[in-house]
Amino acid sequence: MVNTRVAPIIEWLKAENIDFTLITSPTQIFYLTSFNCHPHERFLGLFLFPHTEPLLVCPTLEEDRARQAGWLGEIVACPDGEDPWARIVPALHARRIHMANRIAVEKESLPLSRAEALLHHYPEAKLITAEEALHRSRAQKDATEVETMAAAAQMADEAITIGLSALTEGCTETEIASLIEYEMKKRGADGMAFDTMVLFGEKTGLPHGSPGNRELKAGDMVLFDLGIVHQGYNSDITRTFAYLSCTEEQERIYHTVLTALEAALDLCRPGVRLGELDKVARQVIEDAGYGRYFTHRLGHGLGIEAHEYPSVHGNNDDILQEGMVFTIEPGIYIPDLGGVRIEDDVLITATGYRLLTGYPKEWQVVGK
Repeated sequence: MVNTRVAPIIEWLKAENIDFTLITSPTQIFYLTSFNCHPHERFLGLFLFPHTEPLLVCPTLEEDRARQAGWLGEIVACPDGEDPWARIVPALHARRIHMANRIAVEKESLPLSRAEALLHHYPEAKLITAEEALHRSRAQKDATEVETMAAAAQMADEAITIGLSALTEGCTETEIASLIEYEMKKRGADGMAFDTMVLFGEKTGLPHGSPGNRELKAGDMVLFDLGIVHQGYNSDITRTFAYLSCTEEQERIYHTVLTALEAALDLCRPGVRLGELDKVARQVIEDAGYGRYFTHRLGHGLGIEAHEYPSVHGNNDDILQEGMVFTIEPGIYIPDLGGVRIEDDVLITATGYRLLTGYPKEWQVVGK
C-alpha cells in the first residue's frame, strides 16, 4: 500500500539504518498522504518504517476525513484529553519497535515537548534530521502538481487584474486588498497564500509592508503582492505600477528590476547553481547604483507552502533540477520614496523554464 511519495522516504530509512521517522508537519503529511489537516494543539503524526507498514496518528474527530482523503493504512485515532502516546506506543510495539537507535524527525517543526515524549519511550535513540530527505522528496513537482500550481498562478494573474481595475483616486490599500480576497473566494480560491499586500506611494518602499488607510493619489507607485491557494498548492505574484503619472526615477527603477528578473530567468535551466540566479540579478541592480536597496534574497521555493525549499540566495550551491518551482522576485526599496518588486513563479523544465504566472510585466502607468 506504499504510495509513490512515501517510497523514497522508506528507501532513505533503509539506506541510513534509521529505525523510523516521525513526521509531524501538516504540510509534509498532506504531501505524503493527501490528508490535509491542521490539528491545532492536537497530535498529528505519520510514522514511516524501513520494513513495515506506515502508521498515521490523528485526532479522533479527523479520522473519517483521513479515510476520505485516501489513506488505506492503519490509523491511530486519539481522543481529546487523552495522552496520544498511550495509543501510539502499543501500535509501535505491534510492529516490533520496542527500542530504537536512530529516529528521524523534523527538527525545524517538532515541538520540544513532543521530542521529549518520544525520547521518554525510546531513551537510547539519537534524533537525526529528516529535513533534507523530505525537501528532496518535494522539490521536483510531478505533472499533477504542476497542473495544480499553474491553475493557482492563473488565479493570481486574475487577482492582479481585479485589484488594478478597482483603483480610483482616494481609495485605500485595505479596501483594494479586501476586494481582491473577496472576489477570489467568490471565484473558487481555497484561500489566500498569505495576507494580500497592497501598498501605495512611499509604502511600496517597505518589502513587507501592511495595507492600511493610505489613500491613493496621482504619482503613487502601486504594489500588489498576493498568492492563491488552489487544491492545497500556492501561487505567489508581485506586480508594480504607477498611478496616473510617474517620475523618470520611478521608471528607471522599474526597468532596472525588470532587467534583473530577466537576467535571472536567462540562467534558468537544469544544472545551474541556484546561487547564480541571485548573483546575476543582484549584479544588475548594483551596476545601476541601487545595490543597497535590494535587501532580500532573490526568491524561494513554492508548492504546498508559500515558502519552501529551495531558497534562492547567493550562497546556495544546490543545482536546478527539472520540476523545481520557485519565485524570482528582485526588488528596489528606497525609504520615503517607494519601491518596485516584480515576481514570477518559475518551473524548471527539461531544457529551460516555464513561467506559471503570466500577468504582463511591461512598465504601465495606470488609471489614465
